[in-house]
Amino acid sequence: MDPKLGRMASWVLAPLLLLQGGMLSASPPAPGLLGRIFRHIDLHQDAFVRTLSEWVAVKSDSIQPLPCFRQEILKMMGLAADELRRLGARVDSVDMGVQQMPDGQSLPIPPVVLAELGHDPAKPTVCFYGHLDVQPAHKEDGWLADPYTLTEVDGKLYGRGATDNKGPVLAWLNAVSTFRALEQDLPVNIKFIIEGMEEAGSIALEELVEKEKQRFFSGVDYIVMSDNLWISRRRPALVYGTRGNSYFTVEVKCRDQDFHSGTFGGILHEPMADLVALLGSLVDSSGRILIPEIYDDVAPLTEEERKKYEVIDLDLEEYQKSIQVERFLFDTKEEILMHLWRYPSLSIHGIEGAFDDPGAKTVIPGRVVGKFSIRLVPHMDMSVVEKQVKQHLEGIFSKRNSSNQMTVSMTLGIHPWIADITDHQYIAAKRAIKTVFGTEPDMIRDGSTIPIAKVFQDTLQKSVMMLPLGAVDDGEHSQNEKINRWNYIEGSKLFAAFFLEMAKLHYNNSLPNQS
Repeated sequence: MDPKLGRMASWVLAPLLLLQGGMLSASPPAPGLLGRIFRHIDLHQDAFVRTLSEWVAVKSDSIQPLPCFRQEILKMMGLAADELRRLGARVDSVDMGVQQMPDGQSLPIPPVVLAELGHDPAKPTVCFYGHLDVQPAHKEDGWLADPYTLTEVDGKLYGRGATDNKGPVLAWLNAVSTFRALEQDLPVNIKFIIEGMEEAGSIALEELVEKEKQRFFSGVDYIVMSDNLWISRRRPALVYGTRGNSYFTVEVKCRDQDFHSGTFGGILHEPMADLVALLGSLVDSSGRILIPEIYDDVAPLTEEERKKYEVIDLDLEEYQKSIQVERFLFDTKEEILMHLWRYPSLSIHGIEGAFDDPGAKTVIPGRVVGKFSIRLVPHMDMSVVEKQVKQHLEGIFSKRNSSNQMTVSMTLGIHPWIADITDHQYIAAKRAIKTVFGTEPDMIRDGSTIPIAKVFQDTLQKSVMMLPLGAVDDGEHSQNEKINRWNYIEGSKLFAAFFLEMAKLHYNNSLPNQS
């Protein structure tokens, strides 16, 4: 036997042996070990919730550029590093330098925590990415209680960061700590990359990934993220794609000063009128983007893909009520999901320079800037989209015969991400979900944009998977964000089962061909 396989057998065969004459079984991991793991997690769930409460209490807001919040993020990263060291990990807190703010102040960029547990070459190495910063939260915004005090009501754990992303990060640590408590060797090598600036754009993270490509990330086989939600309240999901994003500004300018509408109204080409016409030309009342040729490069819908939407667990009536809208643009579950995930969308976000305070102010803005974005899907090229947008708006503007100046700029461009669901980690995750939850997962995409997934995939050339824990109604970024106790605890079991399934798949794939 290969020496590596011999070493592997010591940790992977033990949980897989059944009482059948010592024969190796290809069935799921032995109920005895999983049973012990699950019982330990159940018995210690209150302790796991207390730790989540301690983490939620840290106001690690990365959006508000204030020294007090940066100190809170630094505290949060320190707590995570200490917990990883307690579990036996080798931890490096990487100094990320300082951030220069527009007002001239310098704020420290929180360190990125890189941690390693195990380096056995016979085991697969799974790298988990998570973040510990949060969006702003204030009780007066409509929270049931102080957003930084974890509050349990009917099994729901309310608190900023509970589901995005402190709860899922802790669920990974809970799974690791359970193996440690049971004196079981980890079935896989685990690496952690945990940051504190995701909500603010993951400042300098891409450069760090490139820098550590041949060091920290060497030997990594798979990358897992748990920074999404299910599409259902009770049925788990695996995410295999996200949309990209192209963000545009269109400026219409007559002069830098505003005009009095009584003195000048009726004799000018008003910038606001031009801008409203331009923005109104982008999308119709059915949500279809009106930019010529914008759909030409969208990946065609296959019959196999269509079938994936049919089996997804989505109650349209419940979904509609949860987001408090009268009706959607589409009537069927399949059409709604496809327009959320696999078709581009255009959203108009705001107008800079327009009067938007209460009351009446009779001015004509001299300069206005419209802001909109297009969510991109596979096969769309950002540079092509930029050209299409500019040509379209220039054509519309020329027809108005306006004397104003128009400038169109693409200020942000992020590619879509899509994964291969036949990769080993997707297979292992599906098996673990079936073991823990007793059901097959929904295979879904996410309509939002998570740039780091594409960075990992392109820079490291490794398989990336998104394995969410949160339910569809968790309210990430919103008031009363929560994670259900059930999701948090069963999610901790899920990650433990995933480790075992990854080990088994890796072992079986390493066996010599017996044919």
